[in-house]
Amino acid sequence: MSGPVISTDRLVMALPRAGQAAAMLDFVQRNREHLAPWSPPAPSGLYTIEHWQQVVIKSAAAFDAGQVIRLWMAPRNQPDTVIGSIGYSQIWRGPFCACVLGYQIDRDLEGRGLMHEALVAANRYMFEQQKLHRIAANYRPENVRSGRLLAKLGFRIEGYARNYLFIDGDWRDHILTSLTSGGFDAGWMRTG
Repeated sequence: MSGPVISTDRLVMALPRAGQAAAMLDFVQRNREHLAPWSPPAPSGLYTIEHWQQVVIKSAAAFDAGQVIRLWMAPRNQPDTVIGSIGYSQIWRGPFCACVLGYQIDRDLEGRGLMHEALVAANRYMFEQQKLHRIAANYRPENVRSGRLLAKLGFRIEGYARNYLFIDGDWRDHILTSLTSGGFDAGWMRTG
């Protein structure tokens, strides 16, 4: 399988694997209410194994095309379990060299520093291996926990977008943040 495998003290993050489709289905079913206030409307079939088997296939294709990097999080000692996900979408190259970050973690594991640990390593991968300059992350003002996490990671508030994203049954305002790489090399943009 192509794609990154990112390890930390407690976690391993990698592109979705076929053997994890059932574990991801279990994750979304267990966390349905927990994630609803922060998630867009669920696509048809979200709560079926077939949907997650297709996500595995589409994630590999999106990675190969350089468009999206979706990582499923697992405990290092339970690599077939899914406890969360991190996604870097809308990846742009050239003079923008940026992407948009989204993430989620199991409700029973919040407050243990796992998402912070995961994002430190995954963001480093995006800057150093994917050679991006900027990662944007936007959150609802009501999501205080997410705001604190992003601030701790070094994301800076850049603005406030009214009616930004359709979530939880309505258009929701979002706080716009970003993190930029201190090690960007303009030579990365040269081709040939």
